[in-house]
Amino acid sequence: MDIEDLISASTSGGNENAASSPLKSLKVDLDFFAESIKEVSGELIAEGYTKYPIFIAHQHEVSIGELLLDRKELQTQWSINVSSLEEFLEVGVIKEERKDYFVKHFKKAEDFMCLFVVVPEGANFVFYPYSK
Repeated sequence: MDIEDLISASTSGGNENAASSPLKSLKVDLDFFAESIKEVSGELIAEGYTKYPIFIAHQHEVSIGELLLDRKELQTQWSINVSSLEEFLEVGVIKEERKDYFVKHFKKAEDFMCLFVVVPEGANFVFYPYSK
């Protein structure tokens, strides 16, 4: 799923607050964070921690991953935690039987950040390019 698809899905259905969707601010923050996220992603892969880094974008507290970029500290709308496919399997966010599907559809980590975007309505995976 692309970020535009996620924004469209969250703003459809006649929602009067569509123009102020928090997901629109996510694009702004991701562009601001991109260099840092790409660097961390490369380090995780190079050090053998994971081949599948996952970054959790959230505006509230989440209990998965390690805080990487704090929205309060950076004065942004979104915080980013860093995690991995392995942790997502361990905690059951991704079921073992869906692992191969996830790996098959994982986009090249050098070109895309894999995001798990958490919003009040739920959560979804999104691949966002480092440069647009």
